Amino acid sequence: MNTPENQIELNVGIDVGKAQLDIVLHPFNECYSIANSAKAIAAFVKTLMGQPVARIVVEATGRYESALVAACHKAELPIIVVNPISVRRFAQVIGVLAKTDKLDAGVIARYAATIKPEFKPAADQNAQLIKDLLVRRSQLLEMATMEKNRLQILPKSLHRSINTLLKSLETQIKTITQQLDQEVAKVEQWRSKTELLTSVPGVGKVLAYTILSDLPELGSLNRKEIAALVGVAPMNRDSGTLSGKRRTKGGRPRIRTVMFMAMLSSIKCNPVFKRFYQHLKAQGKLPKVAVVACMRKLIVVLNTMVKNGEPWRANLA
Repeated sequence: MNTPENQIELNVGIDVGKAQLDIVLHPFNECYSIANSAKAIAAFVKTLMGQPVARIVVEATGRYESALVAACHKAELPIIVVNPISVRRFAQVIGVLAKTDKLDAGVIARYAATIKPEFKPAADQNAQLIKDLLVRRSQLLEMATMEKNRLQILPKSLHRSINTLLKSLETQIKTITQQLDQEVAKVEQWRSKTELLTSVPGVGKVLAYTILSDLPELGSLNRKEIAALVGVAPMNRDSGTLSGKRRTKGGRPRIRTVMFMAMLSSIKCNPVFKRFYQHLKAQGKLPKVAVVACMRKLIVVLNTMVKNGEPWRANLA
């Protein structure tokens, strides 16, 4: 590595594959590949230590980047995991339409140097375990739903096999849920915030855990910012004399999915959200639009509750 120390900041772009990491060093455009293994990653991290590294950027790949991220955090190197969509849009802006592993690494390195994404400290082990348990619980629920759907369309001769698998999935879901409760109970901050959030009728533990895991900004932003961050704030689509229909976009899909299911319960058991939903329906809003509007109201209320450290009161909404 020929980087003159303390002169030019180094931005490292890494395209992560299951077996290989393609690396580009910006602004020198040096590129090379290493195995996506603990030994190779340790050697790579060692070469970066002491260098003027501004940031190391990788895309979220669904776990293949985990070993690299953990090693960089341990070495106190500024590694940042970004949304692949953001990088792909950046590539389109700078005119890079072809796609290879090395090209992708180069784009990520330029993205790092140009956009300068914000570095965030690593989540503690307990928080990461809770997030992993939530993801696994969602996977099990999805598999259970698929099996229930098959139960409706496949012949009765196969029902025994399906029901056996469903019972196994239900047992695993119950076990994972118990593990979640145990892990949250170990951390006083998580425990107290969970009690705060679940004081809202219709907000269960799973939604509370999901919000605390995926939305650490809760309580630190204003109402517009928190709604936009979750992806439940309507965005204008106006140009010139054209006034387009406002739509929600972006945000954090896992939170929205869990919130949507929770809101279907809230509009039945929470009088405040039930009235708000009925009011929107009376104004001619489509059911899904009305539910999303209720979700926006809910996240704003939860944000206020955490910010002020106060439990649910009907007048908060």
